[in-house]
Amino acid sequence: MRIGISVIAGLSAALASPFAIGQVVDGPKVEWKFGSWGKPRAITAGIELMAKTVAERTGGKFTITIGWGTFGGERELLDILNAGGLQATLMCSSYHPEKTPAYTALDLPFLPLPDFETQWAVHDAFHAHPVIQAELAKWNANIYSANLLPQYEFIGKGKPPKTLADFKGMRVRALGGLGDAMRNIGAVPTTVPPTEVYTALERGTLDAVSFPTTYAHLSYKTHEIGNWYTTNMAPGTVACPTLFNRNAWAQLPPQYQKIIMDMRTQVRDALINAYRQNDEKNVPLFKRRLNFITYTPAELAEFRKAGAQPVWDKWVAEMSARGIPAKELLQLIFDTSAKAQKK
Repeated sequence: MRIGISVIAGLSAALASPFAIGQVVDGPKVEWKFGSWGKPRAITAGIELMAKTVAERTGGKFTITIGWGTFGGERELLDILNAGGLQATLMCSSYHPEKTPAYTALDLPFLPLPDFETQWAVHDAFHAHPVIQAELAKWNANIYSANLLPQYEFIGKGKPPKTLADFKGMRVRALGGLGDAMRNIGAVPTTVPPTEVYTALERGTLDAVSFPTTYAHLSYKTHEIGNWYTTNMAPGTVACPTLFNRNAWAQLPPQYQKIIMDMRTQVRDALINAYRQNDEKNVPLFKRRLNFITYTPAELAEFRKAGAQPVWDKWVAEMSARGIPAKELLQLIFDTSAKAQKK
């Protein structure tokens, strides 16, 4: 798959740099701070690889320090980047959709993102759109790459939801657009914090929980409480790109820019491999404990029509009223997905 790199402005000099991959390059002392939260995990595999690689390739002259919540909370990092307090950050628009409304298209439910390769291609094309670049530029930010998250899936207790109708009345943990979609099919969505999910499922105040699968379900031990697991519902995921401060990027020596840009494929592969390694361990464990539910294409189409289409239509109407070419952005997602899946 061809990985586009046009989303960072001013890269012509970097890409023309003569340094070969693997060669130690010389340059000035540069220290970057990278905003993140939580702890090292699959979604940060690419970020961690970047920090390790730039230090090695520059003999320690270019260093990236990742702040695991030490540089600000997840809802503050975009503002801190904008002010120049960070040179780079992880950002999830779902934490503050009002700041990047156009970007929230990638958080809509039931988008056609069946695998990581398709998801990466869609995000790359979306990031290259002038409207998205302009929206992030207002925050003094350039998009470097996606930080892929797996599709959410449900683990629950009680009667397995083998049809759309089985979700009616079910109390589910489902956030944002996914919550809206589940409400449309008759479920009762709630926003229980991850740390409270185990107890809620155990006590019966929740019937089912959605998390990025499989690693997040294992992290919060929902597989120990539930008795069923949806394998291919793929109701949505969350977009969390890596952003660079525009000034910091412009000031970065071309040879350092090239190191970062040359490893975009490695960053992608580190993310995908981290999730797949988790699945290799987790899926057999889940199979021993849970009843796996796999929906037919016709059933999935029914989920999208009843649950997602009203959410898509509402998003398009609201964003269009704000002057955002919402229909064009949504169509870009579908067109890029179809093209990627033919390769």
